[in-house]
Amino acid sequence: MALDRSDEVLNAAAVLVAAFARHDVKAYFGAFAPDATFVFYNNDRILNSRAEYEQLWAAWEADGFQVLGCTSLEGVVQMLGDDVGVFHHRVRTTLAGEGGRVETGERETIVFQRRNGVWYCVHEHLSADPSF
Repeated sequence: MALDRSDEVLNAAAVLVAAFARHDVKAYFGAFAPDATFVFYNNDRILNSRAEYEQLWAAWEADGFQVLGCTSLEGVVQMLGDDVGVFHHRVRTTLAGEGGRVETGERETIVFQRRNGVWYCVHEHLSADPSF
């Protein structure tokens, strides 16, 4: 039986989170379209492409940044037609950096678009989770 589109988006989100959780940079950035945009509450500007995010990530890594783990909670998909899905969830992440080990709690919205049969992240918005 074929997956419905919302299940496909949930699977794409799970692949993205798993790549992030294991700090698999190639797989993680491979899940984003080149023209994806990013809004992070802990960054002072909107990133207008995957390349801009990759540059920021590299700067973080130069400062000792590493993802040690990430868990997705309460994931929900809203489909907007057959080729766009909006995924939102809460994430709990363990990071290493120059300040040592850090635990974060965030809310995240990711817009996925199906292009040539593949679901790509085209927009990500991250905010602090007030319940954390």
